[in-house]
Amino acid sequence: MRKIADALRPRLAHLVTATKPQVARLRGAVGPQLARATRATGPRLATLVRSPRPRFRTLRTWQYTAGAATAGLALAAGAVTAAGPWDADGQRTAERDRAAALERSGGTDHGPGADLVTADGEPSAAPSAGSVLTGLGAAASTVKSAPGKSLGISTTAVTDLLRPLLASTALGSTRTAVVVDVASGARLYGSGADTALTPASTTKIATAVAALSALGPDHRITTRVALEPGTREVVLVGGGDPTLTARKDAAGWASLRTLATETAKSLTARGIRQITLSYDTTLYSGPDLHPIGVNDNLARVSPLTADEGRTDDSAEGPVTRVSDPAADAARKFAGFLADAGIKTSSPGTSKASRRADTLATVSSPPLSSIVERMLTNSDNDIAEALARQIALASGRPASFDGGADAIDAQLTKLGLPMTGASFHDGSGLNRDDRLTANLLTALLVKAADAGRPGLRAVLTGLPVAGFTGTLTSRYTDGAAGVVRAKTGTLTGVNTLAGTVVDKDGRLLAFAFLTSDTTNPAAAQQAWTRPPPPWRACNRARRPRPPPAAAAARRPPARRPPARPPAKSTPPVPARTGPRPTSPAQVTPTSPTLTACPKWER
Repeated sequence: MRKIADALRPRLAHLVTATKPQVARLRGAVGPQLARATRATGPRLATLVRSPRPRFRTLRTWQYTAGAATAGLALAAGAVTAAGPWDADGQRTAERDRAAALERSGGTDHGPGADLVTADGEPSAAPSAGSVLTGLGAAASTVKSAPGKSLGISTTAVTDLLRPLLASTALGSTRTAVVVDVASGARLYGSGADTALTPASTTKIATAVAALSALGPDHRITTRVALEPGTREVVLVGGGDPTLTARKDAAGWASLRTLATETAKSLTARGIRQITLSYDTTLYSGPDLHPIGVNDNLARVSPLTADEGRTDDSAEGPVTRVSDPAADAARKFAGFLADAGIKTSSPGTSKASRRADTLATVSSPPLSSIVERMLTNSDNDIAEALARQIALASGRPASFDGGADAIDAQLTKLGLPMTGASFHDGSGLNRDDRLTANLLTALLVKAADAGRPGLRAVLTGLPVAGFTGTLTSRYTDGAAGVVRAKTGTLTGVNTLAGTVVDKDGRLLAFAFLTSDTTNPAAAQQAWTRPPPPWRACNRARRPRPPPAAAAARRPPARRPPARPPAKSTPPVPARTGPRPTSPAQVTPTSPTLTACPKWER
């Protein structure tokens, strides 16, 4: 019992401390109400006391009831006031924030197990990604930092921590690094911050920010079917949706089967049972083959593609792709129409006229969801599709060059440090891409800006160390669930950019880039394994993390994955002892030794 009491005592003390402000607000709100009730009922009570005893007995029950009701109303009013603040729509702010953290809004549950498809076969509405750090918005707009320090985080300590890591010979001839306090924007560490290197897949962070800022988190991509007037020609028009799927289980993505079913209904209503089928891919221009050539990590880029052009039932990892994704999707669509009783010709290319009548449409999930999937799984097909959507939004050609120019222009418009940056695609597969560590951390800080909630999916989409995406098998020690980062790997290139929470609950952004590495495994291990000083900190006592830190370390409730990753993920190594079932259950290392910095992985 003594052990239980000792364990509960700090929690009870913390609970009392945390509830003091609410109790004070309740006392302040209820006090005036009770005083008014007392003044109102005082004369009546005095009259009753002076009245004959039988009358007092007759009215006493009524009077007590009225008094109790008045006091109850006053107490309720005070409780309602104390439970605030309330927004203009009558919703308690705390409830709204909680709903955002759980990615639930509008009465629709988007948590695990939710039905993500409406009765019409369309993906149901989903909110934008919630914030990563509770209260970050207020901090981001009010916190100021003195030169050389940030909110008590020692730049010297960070430098001492990173120096041995960056000295590793496994990191090649050139390596750059930047660490920034997100709330204040203060740089805690910088080495080669403005040196532009090949970013590999960390380019997707830039693509994500550009797409969300240009199109908005609720933007959806539509695939439609049109009927040319006065003919029986039906045109399947590609809209550039990278999530279009022909599989029976659409899992919330746009379904080619649903599109065929709705098209068949529209044709049948018009008395049409046989058609000439065409498909339109004129939305995009330029070459559809990436400069790297045929590659199992990326299909030919087409505005009409089903299941990323995969040639088998896989949904993750490199695989041979079809040579013509649009023709493949059109053939599958024709088969679904035949199943619905519509005879078709062999599909051919065409262009839908402006006078064509729309028969049916299907739309992608919100852009915020697409961005999250792209970042978590390092999906190259989505990245190239989004680059073309950005180009279309800016009036540029939907091509590799047009998409690259549009990304650059959009980021410049946001006021980001573009010195040395050069884009040639949206995925980072092009070795001619160049980014700086300074730009990558600036992108993450911009995504956390309280004034730009539409960019929050950039942070929530980052893989969670030890749990999701390309970080599933990395940081499987005390940093699991604490680090969220995008990886980047090409031959001779290893990069990492993301966020981490320090022991005080502050969000830090970091970016590490290397080039000319000769051993990819050793380079990856150098980024992942802590140097000796870090191990010393890891052996320190682990205090209970602050509430803000716990909230920041807990990844938001996520919708069920539509499809497994498009990029292979290394198997999770065997562990000793039980593995935590969720990032929220991980207590990350919080160094307390005097020599240990407050910055942690």
